[in-house]
Amino acid sequence: MARLKPQPAQTKRKRAGRATEAAEKEAVFDAPRRTEKVDRAPITALNESQKRYINAIKSFELTFATGPAGTGKTWICGALAAQALTEGIIDKIIITRPAVEAGESLGFLPGELEEKFDPFLQPFRDVLNERLGKSFVEYLIKMGRIEAAPLAYMRGRTFKNAYVILDEAQNTSPLQMKMFLTRIGQNCKVIVNGDMSQKDIPGHSGLEDAIKRLSFIPAVKHVRFQKGDVVRSGLAAEIVAAYDEPLPDLPDGNEVRRVN
Repeated sequence: MARLKPQPAQTKRKRAGRATEAAEKEAVFDAPRRTEKVDRAPITALNESQKRYINAIKSFELTFATGPAGTGKTWICGALAAQALTEGIIDKIIITRPAVEAGESLGFLPGELEEKFDPFLQPFRDVLNERLGKSFVEYLIKMGRIEAAPLAYMRGRTFKNAYVILDEAQNTSPLQMKMFLTRIGQNCKVIVNGDMSQKDIPGHSGLEDAIKRLSFIPAVKHVRFQKGDVVRSGLAAEIVAAYDEPLPDLPDGNEVRRVN
C-alpha cells in the first residue's frame, strides 16, 4: 500500500515544530550571553609553546602536553572544549583525572562521589564558567553535556563526539593509561596533561610510558612546555625555576631563624 502524503497542515506543523526546537536549542546556548558576563575573546597563544599546543589540539586526535604548572595547559584545553561544545562540533565534554593524588584518597574525603571529586575539577570549572557562564555550566552538567568523574569510572566506556581531558596524568599507571586511551571513539579529541616533576605515585608513570609508545602515530602529538613558558605570574615562574635548582645549604644544625 502506498504511503499517504502528509497534508499541508501536517507539513506546516512539522516544520513549525522543527523550527521551534531549533530556536529553543539556540536560545539555550545564548542564555548565558544574555544573563551573565561571558569571556568571548578569541583564544590566543601567549608564547610559542601555547601556539603549538592550540594547533595540536585542533589538528590531532590525541595531544599530550607536559610541563610545569602555570603554563596555561588547563585554561587552553578547557576554553577550546567550551568553544567546540557551543559551536556544535561535539556533544559533550568529559573531564577526568586519577582519584589518588598527593598521598590522599577520595575515600577519606566527606560526601558523595560527586562532592568528593568536585574540588579536583575546580580549575576546569573556573575556565568553563569564564567562557560559558556559571549558570549555563550548571545546566550543561545537569543535562550530561559536561561530565567529570575519576579515571577508574572510564572503564568500559567509549568516547565519541566529545572533548575528553585527562588531567594530572603523571599520576596514572601504564595500565590505567592504556585503559583510558583505548576508550577513544569517533569524532573525539583527547587531551592528556601532566607534569612529571609532580608525580605522586610509585613506579612508572603511565604518561611517560604512553608518550614513548605512541609518539610515532600520525594522529598523536606531544607538546612540551618549559619553565620559561609559565604565564601565571612572575612569582610563579620564579618558584618553578627555584624548585628546578639544587636545594641551597642551610647553616649547620640550625634552621632559618624568623625575625619578629
